[in-house]
Amino acid sequence: MSELAATTGVSISALSRLEAGRRKPALAQLLPLARFYGLTLDALIDPSAHARRIDLPTFERHGATYIQLSSRPGGIQLYKMLYQPQTVLPEPELCRHQGFLVLNVLAGRLRVVLGDRELVLSAGEAAEFDTSVPHGMGPVDFQPIEALLLYGSQGERMTVTARTVRTPRTHQDQVH
Repeated sequence: MSELAATTGVSISALSRLEAGRRKPALAQLLPLARFYGLTLDALIDPSAHARRIDLPTFERHGATYIQLSSRPGGIQLYKMLYQPQTVLPEPELCRHQGFLVLNVLAGRLRVVLGDRELVLSAGEAAEFDTSVPHGMGPVDFQPIEALLLYGSQGERMTVTARTVRTPRTHQDQVH
């Protein structure tokens, strides 16, 4: 606190009273404090004034809540999917539509039915598939599930490209 007092010119006792809420700050004290902390005056007085609430579009489908995280119309869309514990484990409802889906399970275990195949994905596991194949998802047990889904419409397939890391050649590997 002594560095703050020396830099701002506000005494240690005044800083202590301000911090404890026993004294209202004067503008002459606020300006050097805002400069010291790298804040605007209104951010120093009311930090919540700079936080803004973002209302993301959500919808319910097949027992899950989907939160749309991307806002760009068309193109690849990002969703967060949440399943809450239920008293009955529903059978996944199969659907099909044009597009491609990549999903990554963040928490819980997700049952994925894809045509005549069935997968159980745990936290940290991912899958990708063509959504024109009949598919459905649901809980494996009564634990919450959280997953991220990237959906691209017909003709938009996600591709991951990894950069190749080359190992430096040793002196013996070099050709003279």
